[in-house]
Amino acid sequence: MTTAYIGLGSNLDAPSRQIRDAIRELDETQGIELRQVSSLYGSEPMGPKDQPDYVNAVVEIETQLSPDELLKALFIIEDHHGRIRERQVRWGARTLDLDLLLYGDVQMNTPELTIPHVGICERPFVIFPLLEIAPEVEIPGVGKGHQCIEHMDPASITQL
Repeated sequence: MTTAYIGLGSNLDAPSRQIRDAIRELDETQGIELRQVSSLYGSEPMGPKDQPDYVNAVVEIETQLSPDELLKALFIIEDHHGRIRERQVRWGARTLDLDLLLYGDVQMNTPELTIPHVGICERPFVIFPLLEIAPEVEIPGVGKGHQCIEHMDPASITQL
């Protein structure tokens, strides 16, 4: 079993419910055991500003799935929530976004998947919920997760 961290985000169609439902679906997915769930956080959109604010969270799981298998499982859950990848604006509004943030100590960069997630140390709505549930987390290639927040404004997100 490998410890992995998943980032969740939504800003359409009752975002808090979308996040809670996705967490339940993760827990019900074969090969995944839910370990910890962060609080929900509110944040302004990263991309176009003419969209609703986001609700975000991070979960810790234990999994038997490979990184690629886990990514496919995340896509299935996103699809259940009406996610349409082909026509979406980059960083546009969405019912659900699931990101594989960390997978053990794996570092990989393929056209389909980059681990650690490329924005893990740049996005307060990712790193603060992650540190809430894993205060001593090590980010491969970076070091301690706390190094990521040295120049971040914690007021840029709100714990809901």
